[in-house]
Amino acid sequence: MQPPIVAALFEFSNTALWMSAAGLALLVIGVVAARNDIARARGLDRIVALTNLCFAIPLAVFGAEHFALGNSMIGLVPLYMPWRLFWIYFVGVALIVASLSIATKILVRWSGVLFGIMMFLFVAMIHLPGAIKSGDRIIWTIVIREMSFGGGGLVLAGVALGQLRGKSNALITVGRVLIAIAAIFFGVQHFLHPLAVPGVPLAKQMPTWIPARAIIDYLTGAFLIVGGVCFLIARKTRVAATYLGTWILLLVVGYYGPMLIGALADPSTGVKIEGLNYFADTLLFGATILSLANASLTNNSIDKNS
Repeated sequence: MQPPIVAALFEFSNTALWMSAAGLALLVIGVVAARNDIARARGLDRIVALTNLCFAIPLAVFGAEHFALGNSMIGLVPLYMPWRLFWIYFVGVALIVASLSIATKILVRWSGVLFGIMMFLFVAMIHLPGAIKSGDRIIWTIVIREMSFGGGGLVLAGVALGQLRGKSNALITVGRVLIAIAAIFFGVQHFLHPLAVPGVPLAKQMPTWIPARAIIDYLTGAFLIVGGVCFLIARKTRVAATYLGTWILLLVVGYYGPMLIGALADPSTGVKIEGLNYFADTLLFGATILSLANASLTNNSIDKNS
């Protein structure tokens, strides 16, 4: 007889199964595409070389979620939009196509910009009206998070465009400012709510089995504020983004990884999906931070004083 946790892992809902499969598929594709960059890099630059891979995996996970849930997500589409179910699947296709483009670094100048525009539309049409109406901290955190993801897409597009033209561009500047705002906002939230999950401080609290929970949040908050200020004033951007992005990825592996395993072992489909979403959200935020380090590697003019 299988142990209960092993049996639970194989009692996948269709949604969790497709989300996991999409993430694993992009992991393989991204590793193959990034193998030369990783081999050439040294030290923490090997983490920076994982930027596109870490950015692409969550997009594939979210894209699969749109297909698996379908009608269940229709409430997110504004009532004034025609063909509401169509937009759920359209966004799913867009996310998967963007994930493949970003992972393989093919036409990222287009996929990054279009992904960024999509995030900004989500904010304007879905999240911001609710945040203004309710004033709820969590909704405002989602607004800032989505803006930072859009900023990350712009930075990736700016890097790809800069490699073609040999110079920096406004896409990187706009993305840098949006990511800086998110880092500072999230950093302050970590000090105000020191038991919230680290990285993107939403409603979920860190479980009691995590040692030194408040210390982890305070450290993460301090790193985010310092990094955000560096991004905002364009000073030591590469160093700050490399260390902050690495810290966020360590949280993904050391904290969100075990949380994901525990969620997938839970019989509830809702818990499985929540675990996958938290893991993917934080991984995407880490990749968003690393995109600035990647931009600095390819174009030193992102810093006023490197």
